[in-house]
Amino acid sequence: MRIVFLDRNTFSDSIVFPVAGLAGCEWREFARTAPDEILARAADAGTIVTNKVKLPGALLERLPKLKLIAVAATGVDHIDVEAARHLGIGVCNVRDYAIHSVPEHVFALLLALKRNLPGLQAAARDGRWSASDSFTLHTHAIHDLAGGTLGILGVGTLGRAVARLATAFGMRVLLAERRGVASPRPGRAAFAQVLRESDVLSVHAPLMPETRQLIGAAEFAQMKPGAILINCARGGVVDEAALLAALRAGRLAGAGIDVLAQEPPPADHPLLTADLPNLIVTPHVAWASRQAQQKLADEIVANIAAFMRGETRNRVA
Repeated sequence: MRIVFLDRNTFSDSIVFPVAGLAGCEWREFARTAPDEILARAADAGTIVTNKVKLPGALLERLPKLKLIAVAATGVDHIDVEAARHLGIGVCNVRDYAIHSVPEHVFALLLALKRNLPGLQAAARDGRWSASDSFTLHTHAIHDLAGGTLGILGVGTLGRAVARLATAFGMRVLLAERRGVASPRPGRAAFAQVLRESDVLSVHAPLMPETRQLIGAAEFAQMKPGAILINCARGGVVDEAALLAALRAGRLAGAGIDVLAQEPPPADHPLLTADLPNLIVTPHVAWASRQAQQKLADEIVANIAAFMRGETRNRVA
């Protein structure tokens, strides 16, 4: 069976895919694949590996040899899963590979904002500390996490892992019920309550029609003044224009963003050019610790091997 990896450059070069265990298979890698290149590259493939290359139903119909789509991620919103199911093409993803990487990135962003690390580093480098008449320099306010409230939107594996870290920091945790639910489930708080009471709001919801722009101008208006937003989920869950407006108006104390609605973003994207001291944007790398990437690579190959044995490991279709 031929296996074609369409976007290998979404992984670091140092990550090894243990393909030696896939007996009788030919593994081919492409650094990146444009939409008009997919058909030629995957025409004879029994398996496609894709991280973010989109596979619409009309394309899948033109790949008669395709038996499996191995998604190199958890989200499958770039795959026409219903079309794949109709065509008898299996789809599998990888879950929980970033169980440490994403929560740690959430708190890296949060601590940098709460303790004003970018501003304090600048003060140390630009001569203000050297010119100080004291051993210390109070140029930027520093706030503790302990005693604050962290609200979590999207209570899956990653959301719960973030909750555990928040508890270790001495924070109160609110797990948000879905918007519009009148009677929250046990252990959940109403969506509006989480907005009102959270000092930090961390987004972990998948991007679906019901979560697109889940957090917009109306939600920012309900949030506690001076709250911080962290989004390490999907860019489309947050209205980016509304976020920028809330930051500029001083409604939010800060935001840590690892994802944008368009990726890669244009160079003039408003959140990249805003030059706000309380906004940190990282290039969709919360998932990408070396350990998480290697676990993901191992799991992709394990999924393919399981499919070849007739097993249903990590199947979503």
